[in-house]
Amino acid sequence: MAVDSSTDRVSTTNWPSPFGVRTRLVASSALMLFTELALIRWTGSNVVHLSYFSNFVLLGSFLGIGIGILRSGRAKRLPYYSPVMLGLLVLVIAWKPVTVDRGTSSSVIYFTSLNTTGPPVWVILPIIFVAAAVVLAGPAELVGRCFAELPRLTAYRYDLIGSLVGIAAFTGLSFLGAPPIWWGAIVTVMFAALMIPRPRSAAPTGRGLVAAGLSGALVLAPLLVMVGVLFHESTRPENSWSPYYKVQTKAFTWQNVPLLTITVNGVPHQQAIPADARLQWEPQYGLPYERANVGKTPKNVLIIGAGSGSDVAIALKKGATHVDAVEIDPRIRDLGKALHPDRPYQDPRVTSHIDDGRAFLSRTDKKYDLILLALPDSLTLVNGASSLRLESYLFTQQAFESARDHLNPGGAFAMYNYYRETWLIDRLASTAQSAFGHKPCVDKVGDDLQQAVVTVGLTEADQTCSGEWGGPSAITPPPATDNRPFLYLFTDRIPSLYLITLGLVLVAGLIGVGIAGGGSSYRRMRPYTDLFLLGAGFMLLETKSITGFALLFGTTWVVNAIVFAGVLVAVLAAVEVTRRFKTPPLKVMYVVLFGGLVLAWLFPDEWLLSMPVGLRALVAVVIAFLPIFAANVIFAKRFTDTADGTASFGANLLGAMLGGCLEYAALIIGFDGLLIIAALLYLGAFLLRPKTPAVVRS
Repeated sequence: MAVDSSTDRVSTTNWPSPFGVRTRLVASSALMLFTELALIRWTGSNVVHLSYFSNFVLLGSFLGIGIGILRSGRAKRLPYYSPVMLGLLVLVIAWKPVTVDRGTSSSVIYFTSLNTTGPPVWVILPIIFVAAAVVLAGPAELVGRCFAELPRLTAYRYDLIGSLVGIAAFTGLSFLGAPPIWWGAIVTVMFAALMIPRPRSAAPTGRGLVAAGLSGALVLAPLLVMVGVLFHESTRPENSWSPYYKVQTKAFTWQNVPLLTITVNGVPHQQAIPADARLQWEPQYGLPYERANVGKTPKNVLIIGAGSGSDVAIALKKGATHVDAVEIDPRIRDLGKALHPDRPYQDPRVTSHIDDGRAFLSRTDKKYDLILLALPDSLTLVNGASSLRLESYLFTQQAFESARDHLNPGGAFAMYNYYRETWLIDRLASTAQSAFGHKPCVDKVGDDLQQAVVTVGLTEADQTCSGEWGGPSAITPPPATDNRPFLYLFTDRIPSLYLITLGLVLVAGLIGVGIAGGGSSYRRMRPYTDLFLLGAGFMLLETKSITGFALLFGTTWVVNAIVFAGVLVAVLAAVEVTRRFKTPPLKVMYVVLFGGLVLAWLFPDEWLLSMPVGLRALVAVVIAFLPIFAANVIFAKRFTDTADGTASFGANLLGAMLGGCLEYAALIIGFDGLLIIAALLYLGAFLLRPKTPAVVRS
């Protein structure tokens, strides 16, 4: 039943846009999601090390969206604070670059620069969190005003369409490699279209012109400052943008050798060095070829993490007749293709693949003499997952077993990096031992960064070690798994830096909601506790879908964008079904929901990975989106019957923020465990649902 309760209505006489309410709602929702994605990308690229904590920007966005929705029914002015905060945030970060000090604890390893001076993480993250909340509250307030003018599900429908438009726009810009000036320009145009007043008559009064001018200044002045900062950043010749990073390059000559240094998100990442010079300066990069194949030259080589091409050049130098070079970042590969001194990507013996390494292995039937993990250490998280890095699924026991299955007789698997900690080297060696059934060769290079080369032959006879690895110590963590792929986490607990920061985030959220609602927010939301729990459960389902598809199809930005869009399409489908057809009662839909959760729990990832890609995609979509669809039919039916649309929708969004915090439980119980937490949240929502529908006026 479509409803339009009088308690929902707010005055729209101050709304400046000449567009109809549906157009305004789509535009406001698109602005909201586009700004959220742009904020996550830009802050992570400019606040050094923040890309490891991008989920806190997402949490701040959820809080801001929830607060904005709650404010929309009582706000008397347009949310000018939003563009002001956005311009201020960009200006401050650009003027005073920030380094997140991660502390000295070795419980979590971050592959970043050696200098970690700056505010501690528990200080800077809540600041970024609050700033993101204030920025996103503005577009959300515009969305909430539109909700008050439309029937519940109609408003929700156009909100979802706008969100899809926002995702599509940002994805398109990522595909084109567009610099942030384009992000800022789009945000500025959208804010201006939605918030700068238009004259109400052919001859506006002087007071009206003054008010319009002040409003325009409040919107445009800070945003033009933002555009100026982004223009300066985007036009610097050393800067370019990949779908994951801000990439900076510097070419120079050292000891008559041409070098190219690549820095991403402010952190030194890799160097393009001629193979002869690399092997002379750092002979350890040739060790996999010496330890493997007992002196034979590996002909067919797979390099995962090929980057700008130095490891590919070494493989060719060592006699490889064909190299499959897999690199996840197209910009870094293209820089290597154009600027690497050896031009390895132009060699006819090399085939380049822009892909996730684990996904590439799952789709190919080729066999190799050597499979090499060449420093695949990303500096960012998978978007929408609190602790999953781009390379996380490369270092699980199942990944090593997949590499083993792709080796020719006599072949070998190897990896090298600056591992920072002895326990991490032992953990990787122990994982190789578990996957291959015998001890690997472990060569440690004597420096503070604990560089090591781990090589394991298909059989023990297929490797030649300089000495025997001593085996794991008493403190060596067990191998990482696909369910708990947290290679760099030393303990079996949530690190204290996460707990402290999450605690501060939740306190900030509680205070923010109370202030924004003028003391009435919690009273207004109290009847919608079930919707709050539905929001938390949905966030965990979304996270499980993102991480599941990342395992099955890769951690690339393309897969991530498709999954985000797919979740919104599933939600939109649930809304359309609820609007157009008579759906089963809530009790029945809860049965379908719990059935979907049981199916997702019982169907192991190993089965899906063993399927052909087409069948795998079909089954994965059904398993992932069945509970999402059922949960959103429940939400749509319940949302339709609420007496206070903005309070109920705000409660749902704030529940999503709680779900984002609960994601970190995966560090202990794994991603499958999130299904159990989601089931408990949905059980609570079922028990707290109203026994009779609310009486509202249609």
